[in-house]
Amino acid sequence: MQMNNIPDAKLGIIAVSRDCFIRTLSERRRKAVVDACKKINIDIHEITVTVENEKDAVAAVEAAKQAGCNSLVVFLGNFGPETPETLIAKFFDGPCMFVSAAEETGNDLIDGRGDAYCGMLNCSYNLGLRKLKAFIPEYPVGTADDIALMIRDYIPVARALIGLAGLKIISFGPRPQDFFACNAPIKALYDIGVEIEENSELDLLVAYKKHAGDPRIQEVADDMAKELGMGNTYPDMLPRMAQFEITLLDWARDHLGSRKYVCFADKCWPAFPEEFGFEPCYVNSRLASRGIPVACEVDIYGALSEFIGACVTKDAVTLLDINNSVPADMYENDIKPRFPQYKLTDTFMGFHCGNTPFCKLNTCTDYNLQCGKINYQIIQHRLLETGEPDFTRGTLEGDIAAGPITFYRLQTTPDTKLQAYIAEGEVLPVGTKSFGGIGIFAINEMGRFYRHVLVAKRYPHHGAVAFGHYGKALYDVFSILGVEDIGYNQPKGVLYKTENPFA
Repeated sequence: MQMNNIPDAKLGIIAVSRDCFIRTLSERRRKAVVDACKKINIDIHEITVTVENEKDAVAAVEAAKQAGCNSLVVFLGNFGPETPETLIAKFFDGPCMFVSAAEETGNDLIDGRGDAYCGMLNCSYNLGLRKLKAFIPEYPVGTADDIALMIRDYIPVARALIGLAGLKIISFGPRPQDFFACNAPIKALYDIGVEIEENSELDLLVAYKKHAGDPRIQEVADDMAKELGMGNTYPDMLPRMAQFEITLLDWARDHLGSRKYVCFADKCWPAFPEEFGFEPCYVNSRLASRGIPVACEVDIYGALSEFIGACVTKDAVTLLDINNSVPADMYENDIKPRFPQYKLTDTFMGFHCGNTPFCKLNTCTDYNLQCGKINYQIIQHRLLETGEPDFTRGTLEGDIAAGPITFYRLQTTPDTKLQAYIAEGEVLPVGTKSFGGIGIFAINEMGRFYRHVLVAKRYPHHGAVAFGHYGKALYDVFSILGVEDIGYNQPKGVLYKTENPFA
């Protein structure tokens, strides 16, 4: 499915020059950066206004806007003027990256010396004075080829920041009973520029009923059947779920208001299945495939985390419970012989009822793995139905496909301080022998990370999952958002603050 809810970063590059340095040096180096970007298929618009003073800054930003740029690279081709160059970030409505030119040759260190290595220090200081947030790479000094690679790393960060600046989270709640972990103080959302619209699940039910007989239902149901293939185990359910998909998409269209992007946090139990006539999980998975995450259990910060991951990866993401330990006998028989690099405590099972996109489930190439199919929610069936399942059907179940992953979450504490965690690992190609959308995850030193980050810092049971290793970009996004506490899985021998050194 097309990711039509995720922004593209339309880059512009502006060179700056301190008036006592050679202007053409900065301009020549800017051109070299543009050429280096082209070599690695990065489309970047070269702004020809070189910034030496405040009027130049205004003109350069206006030229970038006219060119349709929504993100900028501010390039210190020489020392650079600290006031005008930082005003670019103030005047421009979008993310800005600041980088500086390395000296090119020992044979030209008089007229060919730019001192941008020094100028970056003044630039950073002035950004701080103005309380401006900007992306500065790990080592922000380089040749044209080096800077092109820095820009490549900046693009997913820019997409996430652009997305958040235009995001509205739509929730239908309240959260289920005893789910205080999914608390969502809204102040921290406003602090990072995200809007929130909170509704009752009754509002959603009324909207759903109004879509009965919608002429689009059959087309959506046919598309569902095509996607599911052999996993279409309950074809009679598809019209109900198609009606719900149309309801959510229409609600998003009609309630975006001034915003450009949307995600949902919906209540999905216990009243939902009986009143709507199905479990919403498969529909949630389909929207996630389009870059519109739908978080379970009114997890507003879970939805926010998923959306950030979708912007960073331009791929489907999911939200899972950090759910259950791997039994020792399963580890000894199925994991240790094939993956001896992992301890038992490095592994766990990530699970949800069935919201993981179909494209991220196993395709039955391994007889030991469960492939994706529509099923009923076993836990809810126990609670709500007797006999054959009816309205508890609608989950998308199967083992999650093996491959690299990043487990992460942006969360606020009850006193509205943002915190986050990131841990890279993998889903193992090992059958779960269980139910739901589920996989066996392996993360180095997961046991210690679980205790001294997830438990010690009181994170909820939900974690977002990006399918690939994206820790670097996510860390940069969280840092620019002002998150001071970013946890990660410390390597063996590096103690957490709360870790007992005598244990």
